[in-house]
Amino acid sequence: MKRVYLLVLTALVIGGLALLGLAVAEHQGYVLLAYKGFRYESTLWAFVLLIVAVCLALWLLRLLIRALLTSVGLINPWSRLHRERRVRRASEHGFQELIEGRWSKAQAHLSRIARNEPRPLIHYLGAARAAHNLEHYQESDALLEEALQRQPNAELAIALTHAELQLARGEIDSAEETLQVMHERHPHNPQVLRQLQQLYASRGDWQSLLKLLPVLRKEKAMAPAELMALERRAWREYLLGVDFNAADEGALPSLAQAWERLSPSLRGEPELLAVYADRLRALGAEPGAEELLHKALNREYDSRLARLYGLLRGRDSARQLQAAEGWLKQHPDDAGLLLTLGRLSLHNQLWGKARDYFEASLTLERHPETCAELARLLAQLGEVERSNRLFQEGLGLLDRRLSGQVVATPPVPAAQRPPAGD
Repeated sequence: MKRVYLLVLTALVIGGLALLGLAVAEHQGYVLLAYKGFRYESTLWAFVLLIVAVCLALWLLRLLIRALLTSVGLINPWSRLHRERRVRRASEHGFQELIEGRWSKAQAHLSRIARNEPRPLIHYLGAARAAHNLEHYQESDALLEEALQRQPNAELAIALTHAELQLARGEIDSAEETLQVMHERHPHNPQVLRQLQQLYASRGDWQSLLKLLPVLRKEKAMAPAELMALERRAWREYLLGVDFNAADEGALPSLAQAWERLSPSLRGEPELLAVYADRLRALGAEPGAEELLHKALNREYDSRLARLYGLLRGRDSARQLQAAEGWLKQHPDDAGLLLTLGRLSLHNQLWGKARDYFEASLTLERHPETCAELARLLAQLGEVERSNRLFQEGLGLLDRRLSGQVVATPPVPAAQRPPAGD
């Protein structure tokens, strides 16, 4: 089939050429060009061939000129091609120096490239970071200002970089001002929201961070697990940091209102429950704190809450002891719970039981609080020598914890002392 098409096409071409030849032979035509002393005479077909030849010659001349310019550009250092290569190479070197920490060279190379590039944003940002790392803060800000003048449509990227550098150098108020302006102009931008939450956390402005959390969640600016951890931390620090004065009659209602603002899932978090219960205790509402932890531990046992439970004086100390002994059946090896049982036994003036619980707790864990509680009890029971040893051991354990920067649990309250010789 292909051969048939080829034969047909060949026949058509030959036929066309034959007809063209006949036309040329029969109708040669005549062309006369005369201007002043110039005179040109030719047949029509010769003139057509001359025009075609001139056009072909011009096309070939254009190709030749382009080839010559390209070859010359490889040698000429000011040619466009060579300039692009130099800029690309210098840019690579500048960013490599920035990454490797050679700040001075990076700033010099990147700023020089930026001032000669039509779209210099990335080079300005790199040069500004290099100047910042050299602690040349005015130069860093000036480079960002130049970038804004050259590329005003990149305002957000420049402002985010500026806020990041301001925060890094401790200019928190300036960084907040920058980010607030960007938040007003770009309220849904995830990076603006992320930098705002970092700023609030760094300055300890937990109330502002709590207000920002719903926006962070709505815009999906952070991963769910990261956002949950941030929310937990924000509420913990807020509850710890708010100044609820025990002398203020409105302190307890204010604390309760703050607690009610937490989501139900967060109100069930042991860490936050412990903070809230401790704040209640500080405001003299120990019975309320005890009831709160009692319900929480019955709902879901937590060793940290069990340890704190022993520091609270509820309305019925016998009921407290009974509840804790019920938890012990399910958690017999919990040293913190045994410490709590010892303390609750002291509250109920059960000196022998308190001693047994303290001894059992120390068997499982040598803890400075347990040492202190048992040492005080033994001192009142007349066992001064062992009491002193336990005090010394407790101090040693506490010293090791502090040296390792381990945060101790809440301070031990003064236990009810048994009568001497009991």
